[in-house]
Amino acid sequence: MADLGAPVRVSPLIRFGRWSFLAVGVAYGAYHQQRLAKREVGIREIEAQQKVVRDAKLAAEKKRNQEEEAKAIAELSKPTKK
Repeated sequence: MADLGAPVRVSPLIRFGRWSFLAVGVAYGAYHQQRLAKREVGIREIEAQQKVVRDAKLAAEKKRNQEEEAKAIAELSKPTKK
């Protein structure tokens, strides 16, 4: 292995800058996460309202399809006149 030598002393100003940027990054990340979480709550509320309408439409369509299918089966099961 190569001899790396003695570690270099890092300036206190550089160390302070590194730790400061780390702290600012963590604070910004927490703020940004909180902001996005609030937006997501709003989006989920809107989707929940739309889901009720969508479910009602799907139920009506399913009922209509079942009625049409029952009608078609009834037509096919009628005796044919020859």
